[in-house]
Amino acid sequence: METFPRQHARTRRFTVGAPRSFAIAPNTNSISYLQSLSGSDPSNKIWIHEPNSQTSSLLVDPESLNLQGEKREISEEERSRRERVREIGSGIVSYSSSVESPNIAFTLDGALYTVNSETREITVFETHNSVFDPRINPDGGLVAYVSDGDLRYVDSSGNDMLVIGSENQNRSYGVADFIAAEEMGRRRGHWWSPRGDRLLATEVDNSNVLTWHILNSSDPNSSPKSLRYPKAGTNNPEVKLGVYTLEGAALPIDWSLSAFWEYLVNIQWTEESTIYLTVQTRNQKSMGILRVDSNTGSVEEIYRWNDKCWVEIITGAPKVIGERIITVEDRDDARSLVIDNQPISGDDLQVRSLVHCNEQGVLAAVSTNPLEQHIMHFDFEGKRTAFTEDPGVHDAVSNGALTVIQSRNMDVHGVKTTIFKGNSPISEIQDLSEEPIISLNTNFHRLGNRRLETVVLLPQNHDGTEGLPVLLDPYGGPHAQRVRYAQGLFGVSQWFADQGFAVIVSDGRGTPGRSPSFERHVYGDLATAALEDQVAALSAAAEIYTCLDLDRVGIRGWSFGGYLAALAVLRRPDIFHAAVAGAPVTDWELYDTHYTERYLGHPLHNPENYENTNLCNEAHKLENPLLLIHGLADDNVVAAHTFQLSQALLEAGKPHEVLPLSGVTHMTPQETVAENLLRIQLRFLQKSLGINDKEGK
Repeated sequence: METFPRQHARTRRFTVGAPRSFAIAPNTNSISYLQSLSGSDPSNKIWIHEPNSQTSSLLVDPESLNLQGEKREISEEERSRRERVREIGSGIVSYSSSVESPNIAFTLDGALYTVNSETREITVFETHNSVFDPRINPDGGLVAYVSDGDLRYVDSSGNDMLVIGSENQNRSYGVADFIAAEEMGRRRGHWWSPRGDRLLATEVDNSNVLTWHILNSSDPNSSPKSLRYPKAGTNNPEVKLGVYTLEGAALPIDWSLSAFWEYLVNIQWTEESTIYLTVQTRNQKSMGILRVDSNTGSVEEIYRWNDKCWVEIITGAPKVIGERIITVEDRDDARSLVIDNQPISGDDLQVRSLVHCNEQGVLAAVSTNPLEQHIMHFDFEGKRTAFTEDPGVHDAVSNGALTVIQSRNMDVHGVKTTIFKGNSPISEIQDLSEEPIISLNTNFHRLGNRRLETVVLLPQNHDGTEGLPVLLDPYGGPHAQRVRYAQGLFGVSQWFADQGFAVIVSDGRGTPGRSPSFERHVYGDLATAALEDQVAALSAAAEIYTCLDLDRVGIRGWSFGGYLAALAVLRRPDIFHAAVAGAPVTDWELYDTHYTERYLGHPLHNPENYENTNLCNEAHKLENPLLLIHGLADDNVVAAHTFQLSQALLEAGKPHEVLPLSGVTHMTPQETVAENLLRIQLRFLQKSLGINDKEGK
């Protein structure tokens, strides 16, 4: 019988078979999307859904393309892109659709293809080299792409032309830099003009960025991989911007305005002569909108907003529609939809993202409480129209006429995909993902004085009398929630519960969805509030569940959760008796500029913030078992974090365990690794807490 760890790994966390990556054709209203054939088929294909007939048809199956085109290795740029977006799928994992034609561009095995969604004709192109990030122009006749750091394009006749390139390996064109892709959500580096005859492109120069090396330690013949990584307090890459003709003539855009602005956040080019840039200062306390004349290159700042801690980057925002400036800003204790500097969404909502903006108003994802997310339309006076009302987490894609809403909740496994015309549902797309072989036993609470959103998971059929060891399973840091009203978040936690634990998942201060002030409690200190709230959740849960055995408490986590787990066992050995820290940040000065400096400031100006949150400085405090796990190919939280903490522990004479994962990145996509990691963590916790090591399903 298949176990849950095996099923969880094989289905890639139950994402295989779920529809994703929607694009709505403005002329025909047909909807393209990616989906595999079943919950056991990992290879994504391109599909077309016709809402009027409520039918879906297969447009491109990668298996049928195996004999077409020259198969190439996936480029390093594409590998990096997949890591930045945490892409664990295979087959066709992204595509670009045309605004005015039925043509769609995509890559497979590094080769470039287009497909006509009406005639179903597929064209493969001979390209300069392996293709990265193809972008089709509005009329569907040209496809721009990046290859070896050069920006190129092909036309419908197959002519492959260079737009701009460089022999300098530290310089690339048309690619998002590491910081933009990992931390700012901008994963593109080139954009077509509305007429489709010019390109706006970044020029990224990494010459002054630190060079780090990642070693494939399982193969002594392999050379280390060089990585340009801007750790806190060091140089970011220099990002320039230019408008290019198809012949390569360049118009430079001086967007930094004498280096006042450090970060290029996003781009809006919807009018032929006008480009809008969103920019941010190095300390992230200011964000601005710049208007660029695409014909002259002149730059004018038209709007700026500030915050004493940091200005949050919001997906889809800002936007300029006609003369209106649409932003999402923290006003009082609400993350508000702001039109021309006036908040219109009210204090009862937290705006999570902008889905679509036009002359009729704004479609946004909003939260009335941290557990849920809904899709809501606002006109410019603030009148609301709710698209979703059922409890759950709802996401959307829209072109103004049609809206695709994906809904997850606690009642049904997987995702429900509904197409709306206006705010009325007209069609659905089926979810083909597998259902987990375990059932959830979840109990939602708001615990303690801070009313922390928490889920307590117990073994199936537990009667509440038998004493249970406790496992805390948090993320606990900025930009991510573990406690939301969606089944898919709790499968792994339930599996641990079914092995005989009471599992507690709690979102403390610093996590999003509740209020700006709740997030800003971690400003200057990523450790104290985050750990205090895990302790508070545990204490409050024990008052409700008398079966919790507080003499046997473990904690596990990955990334920030790994940092929190190691922090817990170091600072509070009286409460936490064992910890599993996966890919933990151990020294924040080794983490990247944009994320770290947002919360801790610049290391030169605020050294005490780094000193007080460095786990290596507390290595001498370790009293209880600690397992450190790290992928050696991790280019986000590099393995040096774990090795430096391990060295400090060794020098302090503190026994601990280290599990290095050769060839594994931050997201552990390999099936066997993902499966066995769960079992290894379970056995470590059972051994460390003195629990019978009998593993169930």
